[in-house]
Amino acid sequence: MEQSNRTIAEKCLRDEAQAILNLIPQLDDQFDAAVDLILNCNGKVIVTGVGKSGHIGAKIAATLSSTGTPAFFTNPLDVYHGDLGAITADDVVIAISQSGHTDELLRFIPFLLEEKIPLIGITSNPGSLLARHSTFHIHLGVSEEACPLNLAPTSSTTATLAMGDALACVLIERRKFEARDFARFHPGGSLGRRLLTCASDVMRNEDLPTMSESLPLGEAIIRVSEGRLGLCVALDEQERIIGLITDGDVRRAMQNLRERFMETPVSEVMTRKPKCVTPDTKIREIQDIMNRNKIHSVLVADEKQRLLGVVDHFMCML
Repeated sequence: MEQSNRTIAEKCLRDEAQAILNLIPQLDDQFDAAVDLILNCNGKVIVTGVGKSGHIGAKIAATLSSTGTPAFFTNPLDVYHGDLGAITADDVVIAISQSGHTDELLRFIPFLLEEKIPLIGITSNPGSLLARHSTFHIHLGVSEEACPLNLAPTSSTTATLAMGDALACVLIERRKFEARDFARFHPGGSLGRRLLTCASDVMRNEDLPTMSESLPLGEAIIRVSEGRLGLCVALDEQERIIGLITDGDVRRAMQNLRERFMETPVSEVMTRKPKCVTPDTKIREIQDIMNRNKIHSVLVADEKQRLLGVVDHFMCML
C-alpha cells in the first residue's frame, strides 16, 4: 500500500528529530575542548565544507559571527586558488564532512598541520582521515539519512546544523554575550530597532492628558476621549504621577457605579502606581512589561516621577 504524503513527511521529521537527540551523548570532552579552543582563539574561526555541508557551514559561520565569535565560511575549492592566504596561525578551522573522507578538505590538512593551525573536524566517522588529523573531533553519529533512498544529506545536515547551534549557544554563555551586543551586529530591521530604540525615541510628549485625582469621573471621561491615548494621568500638586485611568477603567466604573458615576472622584477608580519607565528604557523591555502585565501603555517619567511622555503598543511597532 502506497504511503501518504503526510506519513512520509512525518517519518522524515521523526528521523531528523532523532538524529538531533542522538547528538546529546556525543557532547564529550572533545566538544568541551573545541569550545575552549574557539574561546581562546585570537584570530577568526574559518568554517569550510563541500556541497550540502558547505551550505550548513555557511550558516554556522554566520551564527558565530553574529554572536560574538568572528567567523567566515570558505569553500575548500577556493582555498587552492588564493584563499590559503586568509588563514593564519591565530585562526581556528572547522571542517565539516559527514564521511570525513571528502577529498577537497583532506588536501589542505597538510597546510594546517605545517602552519600549526588548529582544526576542529565535524564528522560521523571517528575513524576517518579528517577525524584522525583534527585537533579535536566532534562526532555526529549519524549512520542513516532520513532520505528514503538513504542518499540525500538530510539527517546528517540537520544534525550538523544543530551541533553548530549548540556550539554557538555555549559560546554565547561563556562570552557573557548580551542582547545589547547582539544589537550592535544587527542594527537594521525590526530586531535592531527593538534592541536599540528607547522610550524617548517613540513616546508622545505633547498634549498629554492629565488631571487631578479629585476630578469627577464625568469630567475625566472627556479628558480620556480628548487625549486620544485611551488614558489620562493623575498628577499631584508637584506634577508627580500618582495614578492612571484608562478607557477600560471608565467602562467598568460606569457599569459598577451607575448613577454615582458622574460625581465619583477619579481617586476611587484609578490605578495607583502605574507602570513607569525611564526615557532610556529600551523598546524590547517596554514590550516585555506590557506583555507581562497585560497592558497597552506605559508612562515615561523622570527620577522625580514627573510625567515626560506615554508609550503605547502601537508606538512600539512603528
